Amino acid sequence: MRSTLLILLSLIFSITAFAQTLSVDEKVDSLLQLMTLEEKIGQMTQAERGALETITDISYYSLGSLLSGGGSTPVPNSQAAWANMYDEYQNIALNSRLGIPLVYGVDAVHGHNNVYGAVIFPHNIGLGCTWNPNLVTTINQITAKEVAATGIDWTFSPCIAVPRNERWGRTYEGFGETAEVQKMMASASVIGLQGESLTSSETILACAKHFVGDGGTMNGIDQGNTVVSEEVLRELHMAGYIDAVEQNVGTVMASYNSWNGQKLHGHDYLLNDVLKEELGFEGFVISDWKGVDQVDEDYREAVKRSVNAGIDMVMVPDRYIYFISILKSLVADGEVSLERINDATRRILKQKFLLNLFEEPLTDPSLAADFGSQAHRDIARQAVRESSVLLNSKINVLPLQKNNQKILVAGKLANNLGAQCGGWSISWQGSNGQITEGTNILQGIQNLAETSEVIYSELGDYNESVDVAVVVVGENPYAEGAGDRNDLHLESDEISLIKRLKNKGIPVVTVLISGRPMIISDVLPYTDAFIAAWLPGSEGEGIAEILFGYHNPSGKLAHTWPRKMSQIPINFGDNKPGLFDYKHGLQQFSSLANSTHLSPYAAICPGDGQSVLLAISDKISILDYENEDFVIKIDGVAVPNIISDISIWEDDESILVIALNSELESSDEDLSISYIGSGIQSSTLELEPFEDFYICNDIGASPGSNDIPGKIQAENYYDMLGIQTEECTDIGGGINVGYIEPGDWMKYVVDVKQSGIYQLKSRMSGYNSGSLRFQFDEGIEASVNYTSTDGWQNWEDFSTEVYLNQGETIMTVLAQTDAFNINYYDFDLVDGILDNTSSIKDIQVLPNPVRSKFQVKLMSQSSKAIHINLYYMSGVLAQNLYHGMINTGGNTFDFIMNSDLPSGLYFVEIKDDEKRHFLKIIKE
Repeated sequence: MRSTLLILLSLIFSITAFAQTLSVDEKVDSLLQLMTLEEKIGQMTQAERGALETITDISYYSLGSLLSGGGSTPVPNSQAAWANMYDEYQNIALNSRLGIPLVYGVDAVHGHNNVYGAVIFPHNIGLGCTWNPNLVTTINQITAKEVAATGIDWTFSPCIAVPRNERWGRTYEGFGETAEVQKMMASASVIGLQGESLTSSETILACAKHFVGDGGTMNGIDQGNTVVSEEVLRELHMAGYIDAVEQNVGTVMASYNSWNGQKLHGHDYLLNDVLKEELGFEGFVISDWKGVDQVDEDYREAVKRSVNAGIDMVMVPDRYIYFISILKSLVADGEVSLERINDATRRILKQKFLLNLFEEPLTDPSLAADFGSQAHRDIARQAVRESSVLLNSKINVLPLQKNNQKILVAGKLANNLGAQCGGWSISWQGSNGQITEGTNILQGIQNLAETSEVIYSELGDYNESVDVAVVVVGENPYAEGAGDRNDLHLESDEISLIKRLKNKGIPVVTVLISGRPMIISDVLPYTDAFIAAWLPGSEGEGIAEILFGYHNPSGKLAHTWPRKMSQIPINFGDNKPGLFDYKHGLQQFSSLANSTHLSPYAAICPGDGQSVLLAISDKISILDYENEDFVIKIDGVAVPNIISDISIWEDDESILVIALNSELESSDEDLSISYIGSGIQSSTLELEPFEDFYICNDIGASPGSNDIPGKIQAENYYDMLGIQTEECTDIGGGINVGYIEPGDWMKYVVDVKQSGIYQLKSRMSGYNSGSLRFQFDEGIEASVNYTSTDGWQNWEDFSTEVYLNQGETIMTVLAQTDAFNINYYDFDLVDGILDNTSSIKDIQVLPNPVRSKFQVKLMSQSSKAIHINLYYMSGVLAQNLYHGMINTGGNTFDFIMNSDLPSGLYFVEIKDDEKRHFLKIIKE
């Protein structure tokens, strides 16, 4: 025994001490010869750190990898704690029989975004708009340094999806809608992360994802089906992977989506024949989070098909013991060849040697000094500047003045660092508020203003005069399927805010925070400049640097901007006229010095259908026209004699009000306006003729949506009976709904981002007690009971709880009594179920160990069909237990275990249409 051990140690020593005499492939082959089947399969296994049954399982099972999913962090969530955690895990791995180090993965997709204090860069959609691959390389170099400072070796980045439908919740993860930008940024990202050599302590392993076609699913459904020819798949969706492979990207992640009906995790042609053989990919393929589960209803069959198709490492992530047992059984039964196991293990070990993990497995403490440094933040601020796209601007509106100007900043996202970071920021879905270190947009404006006065009013209800308003609007954070949306309009309260400021005669600069182009046609005529800032990350001062003119705008769109929802999907080359074209972006602010003529800015036919508002690039001082100078077309056909009068709007002299003789009735029609006159002028410029300028047709348009969770202002209804609005007298209260009688009602469009139980809080005042009823068009009802507050403006909060399903719905609020006011409704998630997680929870198996009888208990958020089965550790079915419906709430099942089953370990599988749950049990 002792002599065998000495021989083994000698072989291991030959790999490490004399590494310079062996090639990487020779090192891999030498180590592979020493490994047992169990150790090889362990190397193919990636577990989530939080799912470890015991930390020593790392060495016991010879696990090849751990990961931290979004929000899976040590306590405290700091650079030092991460480094200590990593080193602890790594030291346990080094104590295994062969001492093979771990490779640890994280989703550092825009900086080391899981770690508090790390620099968070703009998401990829913004970086695509920089068209600056050198900057993207630098960003990824910084990301690699900050990731390495926490010990981590591997990031699941870059995402080189080509998003083709803005409904998709992962649109912001891709650089743009074309292979052109994908190829440019894929190479730049890999070079930045992996550098010239992975042996450097400042480089980490990259992962090109998600192979392949994830951005092309039908209707933009996350994890859906991409129905395209192989030619399109190769030319559009695969192009960036070719460049990534040429840059020796170390890993590729398989995609959740299907291609023409076949799941990518089990697609041997694409993973093996194309990626590995044809493209020559020498790294290893990692599955996505439980992506193997989707390949087949039977988990054992799913594992077999995925591994045989070319998945080298499986992100289990919470059933590593079961997975290892199944794969070992598959090899023993000849269903997965030892050659396939050796190939996968060889690929994994090669990347570990290239990372120099055998020589330097622990954190390099010298990297900590630059973590979150000002130098890194300066690059992030540059990225914010270069990614911001100035979509449109009237003359002399921007830049803001650093001195002697009164600037109103409004909008709930202006003072919200979490919103500007978006999803994958500290947590998986991201969240609002001060989630990490950084500067929000309001703070950035305040920092750069010198003698100019900056006033912040979230609701824009500041009543004194101001010179200009900066309104920050857009999306709350989301990730993956939770961000899939069928309506990309701005929220109704944001539209109302912009219009309200415009009606006061205030020039409005709108900054849009979003993970995709949104529908802004209906609000653009009421703005004077519009900036698409995307999801800029932690350095919001970069937006302020553009607003104040420290730098000229330089960003150009990597997406075609849609005019309306019915145009989506809209992409470069499909001959659909966008609101703004692919690569559009003003490269300087409009001013009298650089303008030679007036031009149309935006146009809308409002909901009454009786007029057209045409915004011009500057104030109009001379209005000399004939009705015939303007031509309005419906679906490309000119409408004769439709114009009755043209005037200058009293609230904004740069807007023409074109009154119509006949009322337009449909929002489905395409409207345009042309001008052939020569008598409309500003003080120095003349309006030039133009043809077929787009008019946003807002007639009967769907009302803007209000997000839940979040606050819904009571006045943001789209329909009502009997009520009136009035100004609140308390500071910051805004507008309230009053003059309410029994039977009055208001209707709101709400978009529930997350199924779950919500605390519904209504801010109310008045002299009556009663109950305010809430009805949702799914048949869900709730009531908020309230008491007298002894005053029309003596506000108090009254609350209840309600379960809401994810998706868009109509909320009707009905008054039961009179003599009260409503200020807002606030929905706070108490217990939620996100996409890609099951609504089944709190599963228990009692007793455990089991002799003959046992119970399965679970809670469910809804009534649904489930399967409960018992499996051997090999993944072979041992016993059917239950197939049928469960009820909302608690469910208990009594089972008798087959007496013929031998003693040992088993797994109970509980499977619904969303997820599989496995619980390990012991039969005595």
